[in-house]
This record gives sequence, C-alpha cells and structure tokens, in this order.
Amino acid sequence: MVLKEVMKIADLLDDPKVSGQSVKEFFLSKFPDTHIEVETFSSSLGSTDMISIEIPGSDGKCYGGDAPTITLLGRLGGLGARPEITGMVSDADGAVAALASAFKLLTMKKRGDELKGDIFIKTHICPDAPTKSHYPVPFMDSPVDTRTLNEHEVDDLIDAYISCDTTKGNRIANFRGIAITPTAKAVYLLKVSEDLINIYESTTGEHAKVLALSQQDITPYGNGLTHINSIMQPSVATNKPVVGLALTSQTVVAGCATGASHATDIELAARFMIEVAKAYGEGRCSFYDEQEYERLQKLYGSMEHFQQGGN
Repeated sequence: MVLKEVMKIADLLDDPKVSGQSVKEFFLSKFPDTHIEVETFSSSLGSTDMISIEIPGSDGKCYGGDAPTITLLGRLGGLGARPEITGMVSDADGAVAALASAFKLLTMKKRGDELKGDIFIKTHICPDAPTKSHYPVPFMDSPVDTRTLNEHEVDDLIDAYISCDTTKGNRIANFRGIAITPTAKAVYLLKVSEDLINIYESTTGEHAKVLALSQQDITPYGNGLTHINSIMQPSVATNKPVVGLALTSQTVVAGCATGASHATDIELAARFMIEVAKAYGEGRCSFYDEQEYERLQKLYGSMEHFQQGGN
C-alpha cells in the first residue's frame, strides 16, 4: 500500500510556496543519505525546479553492478496555475505519484528491502504554471519547453522509462483509473508489453486498460500536430523504451481543474510503478520484444526522423 505516502506528498505539494528545494529538504529529513539534485529552469512564462532522486540498487550501476536501470517520470505542466486558479490542479497527479513512489522505495530500502536495479525518480515542481487553450478542455502549460524537460528527464545510462501523466482531457480514455500505453522505442510504436500487462492486472486486480496512441503522440511538441498530451514526449529524446502510465477519468476533466485528483487512483499508479521497478531490476520484466524490434528495423529501417521537427 502506498496511500500514506500519496497523502503526505499531496499535502507537501499543495502549497503555493512549494519548491524543488523544499521537496528536497523534506526527503532528506526522512532519508538523509539520499542523493537528490535540484536545478531551476526559467523562461518568460516563469520558472520550475527539476528534481531528481537517486535510489541505488544492490546490483545496480551505482555500485558497479549490471542490473538494468529504470527512471520513473512524473510528467506535468505544473502543480498549480496560480494566481489564476487557487489550489493544486489535476495535472499534478503524475508528480504526486512519482514522488510517492520515491518515498515508498526509500522507506523499503531503509528497512532492508533493497531492489536490485538502480531507480531514478524525476519530476518538476512549479506551483504557478500557465495554462493554454486545447480541445476539449484547457491544458496546463509549462514554464519551460518540452526540449528542456527532456534534457532533464533523459539520460544515456537509463535503460527504460515510465512516464506517468494525468490524461483526463480527452475523449479516448473514458474510464477512471490508470492505463498503460504501447511501448515506444526509437519512435517505433510497438505492441503492449505482456510483462507490463501482467503487472498491471496483478496490481489492480482488473483487466489491463490501454491508452490508445497515434503516430503524432510520439513526435515532438511544437510541430503543429495534435498530441493527446505530453505523456510520450520523452520518447522523442531517447532510443530507450518508454511506456506511458496515464491517470484517466470517465469524463473529460481539464488539467487545470482543482479538486479533481483521486488519491486511490494516484496510489494505483505509484504501486504499479514500484512493482515494475522491482521486476525490471531483477530482469523479470521486458518492455518490448527485442527480436521483433530487430526484425522491424531490418524490414523498415530507422524511424528516428520522427524525433525531429519535420520538413
């Protein structure tokens, strides 16, 4: 159960004065030996604090091992849209889930339940992000562009990514809870991982739900094409496998809506990420079929031109 951690993190982030530094201090007060980095990025739209939490595994690269490394991303525009909107917005759910996962994983490590692979948790802290027009409901915008976010989130040492993002402002995923996406690798949209389906169904006790994607979703923001949201944007900056974890709703809910976050859904997302991190570091979870991916490349060549802005 990760509900206690979700409640603590949600309370921490629902503050107009929250910052990357205050989140870092909160974690260090509980886990003083943790390596946490905070970097501030600014633009004409404001600023945000990128935060990265490192959790070394017993056989991970941090200790000279070779267990695979996973990054759990909290994707969002901002925690709030102040002063236009008062309070924490629905768009914050991804950040809450990611940081709650970090809280739980660090507690486990402190108690002696150490995972094999290294885990990085990354998100950004912005209580006053702008909004932007989008159909069918307004989106939360970010003070910095997607390329800047990707530079913080993506690293050559990482072997796989889960990108957790609120995905309620659409008419495609019309159910409440969580959904996984097909795996994106080097801008190939691959089949849904059987291992992730198994973890989903074990974690939730329900049949797996899949978020439908289009080719546009795995192209860069800013090219004039429609994207369901930014959940798959890390895939345009890396050739490693990326899977989206969407927090969904039955009705269309704006990212800038307040009072629209559900602790039990966020807890499901956090628990799913933790179970994936466990299995991935132990080599029990594959995000894609390597042989099939190699055959795709032999048959059709590279798709990496979709990672660019286009002609």
